[in-house]
Amino acid sequence: MTAPHVSLTDPTHSSFLPPPDSVRSPVTGWTRAHWEAMADRLLDGLLPYASRESAQYRLPGRPGHAGSWSDGLEGYARSFLLAACRIAGSGGRVPPELIERYAAGLAAGTDPEGAERWPPIADRAQPMVEAASIAIALHETRPWIWDRLDDAVRQRVAAWLGGFVGARANDSNWRLFQVVTEEFLASVGAPHSRAEIDGGLARLEDWYRGDGWYTDGDGRKFDYYNGWALHLYPILWARIAGPRADASLTEVHRARLRAFLGTHQYFFGSDGAPVHQGRSLTYRYATAAPLWAGALADATPLPPGRTRRLASGALKHFTEHGVPDERGLLSLGWYRPFLPVTQRYSGPASPYWASKAFLGLLLPADHPVWTAPEEPGPVDTADAYLALPAPGWLLHSTAADGIVRLVNHGSDRLPPPPAEAEDSPHYAKFAYSSATAPDTPADTPTDGPATGPDSHLALLTADGTAASGRGRIHPLGAEGRRAASWHRAFLPGSDEEHRIETTSVVHGPWEIRVHRVEGPQGAVVREGGWALADDSGPLTEAAGPGWALARREADGLTSAVVALYGWEESGADGPAHGVVAQVRGANAYGEYSATPCLRLPAHPGSPYLLVTLVVLSADPARPCDPEVLRARAGTRVTAAGAVVVRFPDGTEEEVPAGAGSG
Repeated sequence: MTAPHVSLTDPTHSSFLPPPDSVRSPVTGWTRAHWEAMADRLLDGLLPYASRESAQYRLPGRPGHAGSWSDGLEGYARSFLLAACRIAGSGGRVPPELIERYAAGLAAGTDPEGAERWPPIADRAQPMVEAASIAIALHETRPWIWDRLDDAVRQRVAAWLGGFVGARANDSNWRLFQVVTEEFLASVGAPHSRAEIDGGLARLEDWYRGDGWYTDGDGRKFDYYNGWALHLYPILWARIAGPRADASLTEVHRARLRAFLGTHQYFFGSDGAPVHQGRSLTYRYATAAPLWAGALADATPLPPGRTRRLASGALKHFTEHGVPDERGLLSLGWYRPFLPVTQRYSGPASPYWASKAFLGLLLPADHPVWTAPEEPGPVDTADAYLALPAPGWLLHSTAADGIVRLVNHGSDRLPPPPAEAEDSPHYAKFAYSSATAPDTPADTPTDGPATGPDSHLALLTADGTAASGRGRIHPLGAEGRRAASWHRAFLPGSDEEHRIETTSVVHGPWEIRVHRVEGPQGAVVREGGWALADDSGPLTEAAGPGWALARREADGLTSAVVALYGWEESGADGPAHGVVAQVRGANAYGEYSATPCLRLPAHPGSPYLLVTLVVLSADPARPCDPEVLRARAGTRVTAAGAVVVRFPDGTEEEVPAGAGSG
């Protein structure tokens, strides 16, 4: 079958791609030849930006916080990883100039007196990140590059990489950069520290939270780094270490990756789009990297045809949305250039961590992941919901429109207290999806404030001009169809805290949020649904008493919020009314965005129960008419204080009066 919204033709600038193969790949049409062609396109696109001796790639765009010198190294290192997959995956049968270019760059970049010398590896410095990519690429291409380098160049490369020995890395996924780099040094007989390798691997154990989930450093830092870093580098380390690796430890890593992939497969919509959550989203289809890692390490529960379908779906999705651009470059953005999905460390070459998606080319052409017929992903065939207790998430997806939705009750990317509880729009929202992105301030990195009303419940000042954030998320559990958390809300300019506890219950395309809201008397309460975006023009909007709706006419994708309880109670100063917030230039999915919202004019000043139905759907069989939704959905409160919610199809779920989801 062909999944919803996945075409076998490519309407974008992709004449470099071979024709689709609907027999071997009935879902995406893509094969290994498409991956090789895309790798070549990306590598060719970099050529005009290579320095004279090929040690740096100086791409156009905003510099990263480490400066242009480091950005040039980043361009070399991350594209070298892509070249390594292409070289090793073809057994060295690539144009000789590809190998020569990266060998020449090694010689020039490690020449301490050279004009193109690389910045040294120092404590917590960006070259640590890039050194790991170079080490992995050197290992994978050893017969074609390392073994053919002049001995003097090998010594210089080892000396530059050796800057890691005794250096201090950030206490996060960076510890694994040190592990793989020093393991490569060990593999070539260069000075290294076994204690630092073992220490980095041991630190990873401190961050494991079960069911395949790591936090990226202390705190609740759950995002795609779990897959493209914390699972990936231990697998690549084992490939470098070979017989030096502790067999029992590598088996632990493989078992955890296997558990993770069992749920990671649910993070991709039927159109191939990954759920838009977390930082470094400009790495785009690097979300496919752990899929290939599972196949490389024989550590995946997925059939080989499904692995390829998911990975190819992600690569094809971005290709159909203009990635890479007409120059063959990966921009700082999601589809088009869009700086709010970047961080301060993101430089013009940062997006080339997407190279990790091409690790599948290291598998031989006759491997089942390349030869088995594609199999649909889990989102393609049936509605699903999945509780992920470790990160505090709920996933729910619908086959008719191919959308995956993530409900967030556990990841805030904050260090443990007493660190300040700041908001980020890619962590602080209640929900994310494969079809939407949060509204973010234009040209502001995502470590800035979460200002958009979408997927958020806020207390507003009386004039409605300033809103509370979500800050630190305190998870209360995730099980079955429910997840819950609480957070402290502060009105701007006030130190008084107000507890807001929320339980989300999901079913099909619907989420019902049960809020127990503390707040000062008279404060406005606002809740937002999903932010929809489009490049073609303003979205359709409608609003009325107790409801609001935004719709994208091109595909019928609809976002709606409907008041179910509390928004019109007599204790409030008048009923809630729906509004739609329209903005421009604030969304990664399109120039124009719209968020349906409910506004309660005045909080009564005591703990208050609010229940809201939130909808994101493009399924014509499940209409989003607010009046129909209000008539079919509902809420009742039992004598014991439990809240019984009813979805529009009649399905009911009880939310206990006590805290938590259970």
